[in-house]
Amino acid sequence: MPLIEHGNIHFGENKVQEAENKWKGVIKSNPSINLHMIGKLQSNKAKKAVELFNYIHSLDNKKLADELSKREKNLNKKLKYFIQVNIGSEDQKSGIPFNEVDQFYDYCTKNINLDVIGLMAIPPNDENIEINFKCLYEANLSLGLKELSMGMSNDYLKALKYNPTFLRIGSAIFGKRD
Repeated sequence: MPLIEHGNIHFGENKVQEAENKWKGVIKSNPSINLHMIGKLQSNKAKKAVELFNYIHSLDNKKLADELSKREKNLNKKLKYFIQVNIGSEDQKSGIPFNEVDQFYDYCTKNINLDVIGLMAIPPNDENIEINFKCLYEANLSLGLKELSMGMSNDYLKALKYNPTFLRIGSAIFGKRD
């Protein structure tokens, strides 16, 4: 894979099964690769996710958090997590409501010992996108988190103004998904 040959070690995937098919052998021969789950994760896929991924960018509910914590203990593996925030309060998007982020963060870190390193959001694609990025950035700062996952192929230049540490740029590099 050309990106690995050029030194890239961070890769994102949207689906557990697809990632397993694509990466299981590659990771065995390249153990420095960090695989990021950036798509919606269902709790019934938590075991496979913990086995395969290093980062989960879509921690979006208590049931999933509990299942991931249980699987980490069973597999003796620690992942890094981003809490997905539904920054625009959109019904069609997953994520913790903005006004519940502090409480969910406390639950994840204090009650079930997940390593939450930052927040993540996919804001509405409207004229308020920068306001949403700023809001997420400030919430991340208020929690004292060092990582921030925001910005995708269509909006990463606006996101860059708010210091994300992870951009989820797929289609701009690899083209549109089938």
